Formats: sequence, structure tokens, C-alpha cells
Amino acid sequence: MNILTEMQHRAQSNKQKIVLPESTDIRILCAANKAIELNIANIILIGDRKQIIDIASTNNLCFIEYATIITPQTSDKLIEYTNELYRLRHRRHLTYENAQKLMLNPLYYATMMVHMADANGMLAGAINTTGDVLKPALQIVRKQKGVTNISGAMLLVAKNKQNNSVLLFSDVAAIPNPTSEELAQIAIITAQTAKTILNLEPKIAMLSFSTNSSANHDMVDKVKQATLIAKNIAPNLIIDGEIQFDAAIIPEVAKLKAPNSKLNGEANVLIFPNLDAGNIACKIAQHLGDRYAIGPILQGLRRPINDLSRGCNSDDILNMITVTALQAQQYSTQNI
Repeated sequence: MNILTEMQHRAQSNKQKIVLPESTDIRILCAANKAIELNIANIILIGDRKQIIDIASTNNLCFIEYATIITPQTSDKLIEYTNELYRLRHRRHLTYENAQKLMLNPLYYATMMVHMADANGMLAGAINTTGDVLKPALQIVRKQKGVTNISGAMLLVAKNKQNNSVLLFSDVAAIPNPTSEELAQIAIITAQTAKTILNLEPKIAMLSFSTNSSANHDMVDKVKQATLIAKNIAPNLIIDGEIQFDAAIIPEVAKLKAPNSKLNGEANVLIFPNLDAGNIACKIAQHLGDRYAIGPILQGLRRPINDLSRGCNSDDILNMITVTALQAQQYSTQNI
């Protein structure tokens, strides 16, 4: 069983309610149709019922009839949601009239569904920008206690079976130049993502252009300090740094460069020192390393809300529905 199939099976074992607010996009509807067919999640679509049904019918998406379709303008929850948005934001000068207008926006309505536990997770970004998706998420769902910044992890899955068949890269989406404290936080929260999404023991490499002080530079010092902070906060994690990429994932190289490392060249969570490195490495792995890229998986929100690339296809969306469902399973067991 490959990792994607295994993830789907775990999603099926405890189905979650995933809301999709961009429900007139054919890619979203195709992915929703497949998710329902595979029994991965209970799908909620936000939008005009007739328009959604017409698109589904035209494209032979027969499972869409089993989705819950909600039109904000006619929803019996609209007043309740508007009141809650006003309660959350009136001290930030949001008027009740503007709260009413915002709750007609599918992104705001879907986010409020997650906040009010009427949905377990949300996925958007096929037709909206990351900023559009994150704005209501940060205003309504908000960050987890103690989390200073939202970060993004990317799952890289080898298309052909090989060593290091699945790797988690972070941060690849959000923080341009994290401090040591932020880098430590990214490492710890990405370790939780690895457990939740991949069901594996995270082995975390704090990456640098140096291994065991082979180079002296402020950027190296930042990674060293981040590693110490992470170890102090989460002493049970398997984590090492600063370490170079090859020493982190190739056992033969690890024996030469980092013989005392607990990673033993078998890292599966790779923490990059800045967004430049993480994003570039992710694109190289995807396009030259023959890997599927799944993500970015947003980390640090109180409830699962994920962002899509506007260039995504229906398979990408299906994979992210699965990821969001797995996150929702984990969040449902936590008191956040």
C-alpha cells in the first residue's frame, strides 16, 4: 500500500466534515465527487445549489448529490454566524452591517462553519489568493495558543518506490526569514504534522550549509540555536542540527559527516533555515526529483484550514481533502 492510499484509508476510518467554499470550480467539484465516491469525507459545498447541480450534471459528477450544499443567503445559520462574527470582531471596528456582508462571502461562511464546529475542516485557494483564504482564518479561527506565526509544510512523495519515499519539508510557504525561536516552533509543529498526516515517528533535520560546525556564520548559529530551543521544549523528539541535506538523508554520508547524529541519515522531516531555501528545494524535488508535492499544509491554526495553489488540479485537491480530514481527526481529540 502506498502512502496516499494509506492516508485515504485512515481518513475513511473516521470521516470528517470538510467544507469547500469554491464550489462552482470544476476542479473542486471533480475532487469532491471522488472524495464522496471513495468515502474519504463528508463533503459540504458552499454556493448556489442550482448552479452547483447544473455543473455536476453536465460533467457526470453523480456523487455530488450526496454532498451537503449550503447557500449562505438562505441558510438558517446566517444570523447566528453574523452575530458570532460581530462578537469576535466588533472591537476591531467591524460594524454589524459589514459583518452581515462578510457572512455572505463563501470563504467567511465556510470559516465560520469550522469555528462553530459545523464543519471539521476547510479547503480553499483554487480561485482565491492565499491572503483571501488566510484573512478570515486568522480573524475567526485564529492561531493556536503559543504559536506566533502560521507556517506551511509540503509533503513530497516519491513516484517510484525508493529510500526516503516520503519527506516533509517546512517552512515552504509563509515565513521569509524565521528567527531561531520561530524556526524551533516550525520544527515542533511540523513534527506533529508528520505524526498526524503520515502516522510515523518524525526524525527532524535542522538544515544548514554546515554540519557540526564545519562552517562559521550567523546563519549557521541561527540553526544551532533553533535546535537547542526545540530540544529544550520537546526533549522527546528525534532532532539534530545544524546538518547538511546529504548528511540528513543518506546513511553513508551521515557516517562520515555526522557519525554521532541520532538521525543516522534517515531524516523524514526537513526544516529549512529560510523560505528561499525551503521553497526552492521543494520545487526542485517536485520537478527534478520525480515526486508528488502535496500542500502547502497550513500549520498553527486552531482548526484545520488549508490553502490550495490556483494552479492545482483535481488530484491535488483530493489529496488535500484527505490531508485536511486527517488533521481534523487529530484536532477533534485535542482541547484547543
